[in-house]
Amino acid sequence: MIILPAIDIKDGNCVRLFQGDFATAEKVAADFMETAKGFEAAGADWIHMVDLDGAKVGRPVNQHIYQEVAAKTHLKVEVGGGIRHMEIIEEYLQSGVERVILGSAALKNPKLVRDAVQRFGNEHVAVGIDAKNGMVATEGWLEMSDTDELTLIRAMMAVGVQYFIVTDIAKDGTLSGVNLDQLRRLQEATESKCRIIASGGVHTIADIAACKALGLYGTICGKSIYQGTLDLREAIALAEGVK
Repeated sequence: MIILPAIDIKDGNCVRLFQGDFATAEKVAADFMETAKGFEAAGADWIHMVDLDGAKVGRPVNQHIYQEVAAKTHLKVEVGGGIRHMEIIEEYLQSGVERVILGSAALKNPKLVRDAVQRFGNEHVAVGIDAKNGMVATEGWLEMSDTDELTLIRAMMAVGVQYFIVTDIAKDGTLSGVNLDQLRRLQEATESKCRIIASGGVHTIADIAACKALGLYGTICGKSIYQGTLDLREAIALAEGVK
């Protein structure tokens, strides 16, 4: 299993939200590059980055930050937020970003997802499944749809998507533990034929162990790292099976 430490960007700052509420944005680090290099020094291979401003307005706002991290570190950058058009996907991938996350577009423009997978390969395109009570949210979690998470995952698998970032909005930023019931249900329903990345609620090393035990592909850690309830180096060692 891989560990993806997270940096969410709002107004150019590294922040964390509570249950996806923009009004709760709390600055958690002084400098995005210093933070990213700290993750790299701790042994991370990947970094999960979200353009919160972009998610809200439906277009990239802070793309220079993600491109700079990709250029100035050895981290593989996974980025989402406001990615709605093929030109943006191409710009990100050509600038060194390893994987783009399509969230709202997966529900509202599935053709874009299919075309992106066909053009760039499923290693470079992921779909973000942000759910509350099992129903998918869009537009930076500001809108609720009438589509359930499993239905969307199956539809996206049908067009070639392999990677899914699954977030329980009620858990995000709460340090209350991951939603193991949700993750287990999705893992079993898809017969482990896709690669699920857990997001939301990670608190301690026990959450990392639980996600690994489920056979997940990856786990995203944000607030737990910033508040010191999870040691990134220890999490990576456990996830990779290093003693």
